[in-house]
Amino acid sequence: MLTVVGGVYRERVAREDWDEYLGSAGRAVETIVALGGHAELHTYLDKAALVSLENRNRDGRYAVCATRVERVAAFGYLHGLAPPIITGASEDHSPLTVVAPSVVAFGMIAGDARIEADYAVYDAQNTENPRGFRTNGSSARHLAVVVNRHEAETMLGLTESLSPEDLVRKLAVSEQADVVILKIGPVGSLVLHGDTISFVPPYRTEKVFKVGSGDVFVAAFAHGWIELKLDPVVAADRASRTTAYYVQHRRAPTPAELDAFDTAALVVTEAARAREDGSAARLKIYLAGPFFTLAQYWMIEEACTVLDTMGFEVLSPYHLVGPGDADDVVEADLRYLDDADLVLAIGDGMDAGTIFEVGYAHAKGMPVVFYAENEVGEDRKMFEGTGCRMCGDFTSAVYHAVWEGLAL
Repeated sequence: MLTVVGGVYRERVAREDWDEYLGSAGRAVETIVALGGHAELHTYLDKAALVSLENRNRDGRYAVCATRVERVAAFGYLHGLAPPIITGASEDHSPLTVVAPSVVAFGMIAGDARIEADYAVYDAQNTENPRGFRTNGSSARHLAVVVNRHEAETMLGLTESLSPEDLVRKLAVSEQADVVILKIGPVGSLVLHGDTISFVPPYRTEKVFKVGSGDVFVAAFAHGWIELKLDPVVAADRASRTTAYYVQHRRAPTPAELDAFDTAALVVTEAARAREDGSAARLKIYLAGPFFTLAQYWMIEEACTVLDTMGFEVLSPYHLVGPGDADDVVEADLRYLDDADLVLAIGDGMDAGTIFEVGYAHAKGMPVVFYAENEVGEDRKMFEGTGCRMCGDFTSAVYHAVWEGLAL
């Protein structure tokens, strides 16, 4: 039995048609039971969240131990890679105390939990002030900590950058952890167990539903490491595959579905890993797309912001050259395209300049990711037939651009 402790929040993603009460803990407990495990949930619930959870759990797959509050927090996203707009909880909730043999613990908004466990898996889940597992008096004989680089550096109070390997070793000592998993973005994860550090790759999917993917990874790892007693590296790889299934299908798999899931681990070059840890220059991505209306301009700005966050140097004709006559812009645009490593093309509207740039890039052998929500049939034929990676939503397009870059 895994006891899951954390927040249940309302999640709304405008362009993904998603409006659910899940949050880290709700999604984790559903992942564990989907994988064939046994779990119970300790969390805060308001009236609406309680009703939603009861509807999702009509078959009683897991037990719920809820502390009632007036209102839980809500996260609103325009798309899956947008920063959330967080509507705060009604109050600072009274801390929970959970004593159980095996615990999966998440950091929370407006609440806290003191844990006593034999085995614990901990995800700080706090971008502003992530805390160590033992900071509030929590204890565990065997501890696994799952963090990203920002969380690890903040928890350690670092003022200088360390290599990923040095970072996980230092955190293992600070947290008194048996296992440390460092998530290195779309590149994969490093797993420290004992004195050994292993790399766990990501798995490619056609679609990417990003919200909650980290929760699924943590839950699947805990189920594998604690309930199935797998080696931590094996459990982390299984968790990576489980996460791939989730981002493709927007739900966790059953054991049979996971076994049958046909996906391949992404090949990550040493150059890609060096770029991710900052020891090599970033890849240059050419952002092809129209910018002649407010909506088109907004899309270019949003893509630039997200691609920069994902580790690219963005070559945007709008920002680097701007609008103008052919004599003023074409030669400059093509110089930047010649300098790029790959292309993300925004294809809705079938802008003539964008179409030309895609053909130019294809002739040079560059990888091209083509994002279009509204173009169908004949309009897509040339792009599909020349090997462009076709994507119908923004989040998937960005991730496919990142994954194309992992092989460079």
